[in-house]
Amino acid sequence: MLTVLRDRTYRHLFTAQVVALVGTGLATVALSLLAYSIAGSNASAVLGTALAIKMVAYVTIAPLAGALAGRIPRRALMVSMDLTRAGVALTLPFVDRVWQVYVLIFLLQAASAAFTPTFQATIPDVLPAERDYTNALSLSRLAYDLESLFSPALAALLLSVVTYNWLFAGTTLGFLASATLVVSAALPKPAPVEAGHDGAIRRRAAFGSRLFRATPRLRALLALDLVVAASGAIVFVNTVNVVRDHFHRPAGAVSLALGAYGAGSMLAALLLPRLLARVGDRTVMLAAAFALPGVLTAVTVITAAPAGTGTWLALLAAWALVGAGGSAVLTPGGRVVRRSASDADLPAAFAAQFSLSHGCWLLTYPLAGWLAAGAGLPATAVVLGAVALAAAAGAAALWPARDPDSLSHLHTDLPAGHPHLAGARPAPGGAWRHGHHYVIDRDHPTWPRPRAIG
Repeated sequence: MLTVLRDRTYRHLFTAQVVALVGTGLATVALSLLAYSIAGSNASAVLGTALAIKMVAYVTIAPLAGALAGRIPRRALMVSMDLTRAGVALTLPFVDRVWQVYVLIFLLQAASAAFTPTFQATIPDVLPAERDYTNALSLSRLAYDLESLFSPALAALLLSVVTYNWLFAGTTLGFLASATLVVSAALPKPAPVEAGHDGAIRRRAAFGSRLFRATPRLRALLALDLVVAASGAIVFVNTVNVVRDHFHRPAGAVSLALGAYGAGSMLAALLLPRLLARVGDRTVMLAAAFALPGVLTAVTVITAAPAGTGTWLALLAAWALVGAGGSAVLTPGGRVVRRSASDADLPAAFAAQFSLSHGCWLLTYPLAGWLAAGAGLPATAVVLGAVALAAAAGAAALWPARDPDSLSHLHTDLPAGHPHLAGARPAPGGAWRHGHHYVIDRDHPTWPRPRAIG
């Protein structure tokens, strides 16, 4: 897996991702404590709303960022977004009102919504080989997981000598270091957009969503994203109140609980490359998706029981399992997107995936926050577990068990002599039949019906 780091460009981009993630991880802990400082027992509701605002920024801005990725130099776009995030993070320690938190979170995450799809779409150009790209996806997932483990530990160490407001300074430094590393990377030119297929920016942004609607495995991927969002929301929104109010533990224990989530996610990421070499994406992702509702059932029992050492350890184990299940779903997701779009359409595809998946979090973040504030955590875990189970069942139904890349299919709307029909054979009714790696594009606007696949 580490062999991809021999590529200088990817090494610089990966390092930029790591340092930015560490800064973001520090901000996650600091934001939880800031919300608790301002709102006390209502911190879950404040965090749920703040994270919902974050998702609004992702859902609305990411598709436009993907459409712009082919028109604005990627290096300039990513660096400018890093600098924007650094400036906002530097301001967060000075807020003392809930509405100020909401405004700054929107600005911070709007910049992230432009940065992340551009970064994701650049990696396939840097590492075009399938094996290298798979390793890069696992390494990227591992970076997220190490951040989830390392950042809370670093935050706990820093909190022993400074107040939580200083954690935002680490966030600022992380984004500045990321911008420096992106500047130093020699990025390849993205694949040119086909003539007649680019259209206006709005059309390009809309194409990604149409790609997801038309491709069965991508519709299933969206359902799987909802499973991850339903299980992960309870960790990110409710940990601070569970630790401080239910278990009556100090601020440093918030970092420990979030670190348990990261440890589980990291272990899964380490095991996935070998597992995916033997077992298909669908099998791994669906198995993890159906396991997560069971974990949330355990969380219901844990949080309904009296606080004690046993239930505290059980909570840490549950958080680790949520991290592992989420990693097992999210890590192969990039492979699923890549095999479902042409090279020229990858920016729009990744932007749509980024936007639509965060739309799932837009539903679950406020649900986790408001339910916990009004009905308690056991009821919250029950509701989110039901959402996760329904989404997992939907994904299994939407994703065909037989899902080859190459499909034999009919063309009824292309004239004889069309360049795309080279090598095709005539079929009844004036149609043409051939087979190739099938993705939604200008010549294939819809997914072939089962009767049209031969």
